[in-house]
Formats: sequence, structure tokens, C-alpha cells
Amino acid sequence: MAWNNPMPQSGARALTQQVREIDVGQYRIQQEPFYAEVCGEIGLFTIAAERKLPVMLKGPTGCGKTRFVQYMAYKLGRPLITVACHEDLTASDLVGRYLLKGQDTVWMDGPLTVGVKHGAIVYLDEVVEARKDTTVIIHPLSDDRRVLPIEKKGQIVEAADEFMLVISYNPGYQSVLKDLKQSTKQRFIAIEFDYPAPDIETLVVQREAGVDSDIAAKLVKLGQKVRNLRSQGLEEGVSTRLLVYAGTLIKQGVPPERACDVAVARPITDDSDMQRAILDFVKAIF
Repeated sequence: MAWNNPMPQSGARALTQQVREIDVGQYRIQQEPFYAEVCGEIGLFTIAAERKLPVMLKGPTGCGKTRFVQYMAYKLGRPLITVACHEDLTASDLVGRYLLKGQDTVWMDGPLTVGVKHGAIVYLDEVVEARKDTTVIIHPLSDDRRVLPIEKKGQIVEAADEFMLVISYNPGYQSVLKDLKQSTKQRFIAIEFDYPAPDIETLVVQREAGVDSDIAAKLVKLGQKVRNLRSQGLEEGVSTRLLVYAGTLIKQGVPPERACDVAVARPITDDSDMQRAILDFVKAIF
């Protein structure tokens, strides 16, 4: 689970005090992340935050979902707690658990509980990867109750006014056995993400990789051609993130063909024929 939990102080009393007086300032985004709006998503997210609506972000890997949440947390001035979901994620990982500290048993809040109490945006990234019995615990938080039951403590915690629940997943990767339940999906408003339009994506690559507009435009053109290979067996197109990686390597003096090989062709496919096809695109473009 990826969330930045402060280091425990020594002693059971100190640990209990730490949970009670946690500094949520450490979860605030200090510098404004760069984000280029694609289709009115900033306005939608702002309204959802004001009206206490939970939000679901849907879209392919590396298209900007996480960056968008970071940007909105900064704009709204709210702490952001991100949890990278996985198949071993338990309800206790999110809510909290009792820990042994010396001779005492103390309670340690999980990231979801911290966010609920302190009015943070809690972002469950790739939520579909978590076990279904784990995702059920977010149901009371994603309707008009806005409460978090903590069964181990026999408590029900009401969410602070600024608490916001955001989840994301990639529909293209999911199977019938690994998808969100309708009972979960229909608690959220859904904002669809896709790869940006070429002019916006060029701006993003130019800004994030520090390359000139010509190199950025060529990388975006490569990205478009690679994405067209999905109809020929490629599992998923190249992400904007990988185009930025390629641009970063080029900025550091790596030849474009080598940069695109290690940052684009090899990460997205192990098929040697597909890799060669991508490198043929690179040679033609650069």
C-alpha cells in the first residue's frame, strides 16, 4: 500500500498521541502540478468537491488521472492521501488496526480513516485491483451517509466536510471476474479520461520532458501511430507518461531511436515483431 505514513514515535503512549495529533500538512501538494485540461474535467471535479460527490476516474494507464487528482488537490487546498490498490489490500489496511507496542495494544488509523477525519481527498488508485470485500467498506462513504464504520472499535466516524473519495481504474484491463460491482459504480459520478488531443499532448510532453516543440510533436506523432497498433494485437497504446520518459532521455542526449526503444517499444510489448514495427515508426518520424 502506497501512502506516506509518519514514522511512529517511541512508546505506546507516543504512538497513540501520534494518531490523535497527526499532521495532515504532510499530505498537501506544495507546488502546483502542471495539468492541461482536456474536456471540462476541472469544472466537474470542482462541483463534485463542493457538493460532496464521490468521483470515479476511468481511462487507460498513463493518460493523466493521477496527475489530475494531484492538480485538483492543490487547487482546492486539500490534503491528498493516495492508496495504490492491490489484490492483498485488506479492509484493515484502509481503516486501521490494533498494534502491539511494548505491553500495550494501541490503535493505528489507516489512510482512509485519516482522510475521513481530517477532510482529505482519499484517492484509491486502480481500485478494481483490491478485493471485493475490501471495496465494500467505501459504500457508506460514497452515499449521503458519508460515514466510515470501524468495526474493530465499534465506532462510526462521520466524514469531515472537506473529505472527498476518488477512485480510478482502467476499464480496458478488466475482465468479468475483475471489475467493479454495479453497487459500487453507481455511487460515483464518472469522468472519462483518454489520451489528450495532439496539441494538448504535445504541450504536456514539451513541458514535462523539457524538449522543444518539434521533438514533442514527433513523440506525439509516434504515440498516435503506436496506438493504432491496438487493432493489430497490441494490448494497450503507449501512454503520455512514456512519451515524456522518451523526451526526457532525448533531452539528456540519448539518440531518439534508443530513447524510444527503451521508453516506448520495450515497456509496452514483449513481442519482437511489434517492437520492430514501433522502431520503424521511430526511424520514419525522426
